[in-house]
Amino acid sequence: MAKAVMFQGTASDSGKSWLAAAACRYLADKGLQVAPFKAQNMALNSFITEQGDEMGRAQVYQAEAARVKPNVLMNPVLLKPSTDKASQVIVQGKVLADMDAVTYHQYKDQLAPQVLAAYHQLANTHDVVILEGAGSPAEINLNDHDIVNMGMARMADVPVILVADIDKGGVFASIYGTIKLLPPADQKRIKGIIINKFRGDKRLLEPGNQMIEKLTGVPVIGVLPMTDIDIDEEDSVALTKKNTQVDQTKALDIAVIDLNRISNFTDFHSLEIEPDVSLRYVHDPSTLGVPDVIILPGSKNTNEDLAAIKANGFAQQILTAHHQGSRVVGICGGYQILGQQLKDPDAIESAIPTQRGLGLLDTETTFNPQKTTTQAHAQHGHFELDGYEIHMGTTTLGPNARPFATIISTNGQTESRLDGAVSSDGTVFGTYLHGVFDNAHWTRHFLNEVRVTKGLAPLVNTQISLSEYKDRQYNRLAQLFKENVDLDRFNQILAGEQR
Repeated sequence: MAKAVMFQGTASDSGKSWLAAAACRYLADKGLQVAPFKAQNMALNSFITEQGDEMGRAQVYQAEAARVKPNVLMNPVLLKPSTDKASQVIVQGKVLADMDAVTYHQYKDQLAPQVLAAYHQLANTHDVVILEGAGSPAEINLNDHDIVNMGMARMADVPVILVADIDKGGVFASIYGTIKLLPPADQKRIKGIIINKFRGDKRLLEPGNQMIEKLTGVPVIGVLPMTDIDIDEEDSVALTKKNTQVDQTKALDIAVIDLNRISNFTDFHSLEIEPDVSLRYVHDPSTLGVPDVIILPGSKNTNEDLAAIKANGFAQQILTAHHQGSRVVGICGGYQILGQQLKDPDAIESAIPTQRGLGLLDTETTFNPQKTTTQAHAQHGHFELDGYEIHMGTTTLGPNARPFATIISTNGQTESRLDGAVSSDGTVFGTYLHGVFDNAHWTRHFLNEVRVTKGLAPLVNTQISLSEYKDRQYNRLAQLFKENVDLDRFNQILAGEQR
């Protein structure tokens, strides 16, 4: 059975996902077979594995940090909020049902055996499992059916390291309150504290660190500084930290519309690192302007997001900007929104049976209960593109649209079907391929087309691949971990020597 340790947080966005990724790369660098694990994720950013299973992206980048392939065992339960009160429940990579919060809370006990079985499969085939909690273990209103924080730690019988975000303020109060709200047996599981996102001289923290250890009996084993390390984030909280302004030093202005139910905003990470691109997320229609490219991203509830952008003025602003020269791109739900008509007669996604799209593409989408979840390899002109599909709905093309690409294989199996659509004048396109911009050579070709329309010379593709870029970030993260965490204590916790 593998060694294991669990990172839990004093709150969401405390940095436990990063710490888990850092530990994965640190241990992988020591030659160990490491697997990340999170029993339950709630996120609209997801990924499709080679087997066609859907899982949260945090465990994907943790797997990348560990140098192993993502597997749905690493995230057996994924919740994708579709409304403020209900979520699509995905178990072992497949849709189980839509449930409201109360129903799901009561159902979790039935999921516990599957969650524990997934953990044991990883533990039996790896040297180390790095577990991650969700939110905070001190959410005492939810603890009676918990399967992701202390409930999971008890099932797997693993020690816990508590991660606290000092940047929000009140770090020692949050540490003390989190620990003391737990039952005594769960308090004893916490073997170390890591304070994250610190700015300044660590010596100023020492009196507080000593006092919190005296008050709780748990030592502070690390203080990590605020950093600019650039790693995918799946939590919607990350959107609040995304750029919203045009960088006037960059040649190209690309604007992503911040839909209410935006999903898979990690699709645009690769654009953020392009040298001539200013990528911004637009929350207010009045700030859209006339960017070079407008992107409508994926959505967990396409029909309701379409209705919302009509009501808040975004739809008209997008149409005006396109008329004035902006190119428009739609990914997945964004692609559906660009069409002529969206039909949902069986209320698969919403209570809106039919509504007109933006009309920028000659397409029509009908929602159906079958969810497409597959990795895909496509042909677009002389470019081969890799991506993945996560969507409910079938889109048909009218006479004034041509296909964007041809899918030539899915999950490694040969296939031949059309994907996406391009407008007759070529200024608008949509695709179901998430990750399309991760194809560096095609992306540079697309960006150069935009440059040429602005009278700018094309750039040679000198950008490193996204995978190489991310690998450098994981190495930086591991180095940060090694420099700022007491490794002797961490390894002792991992080995169970401080239980």
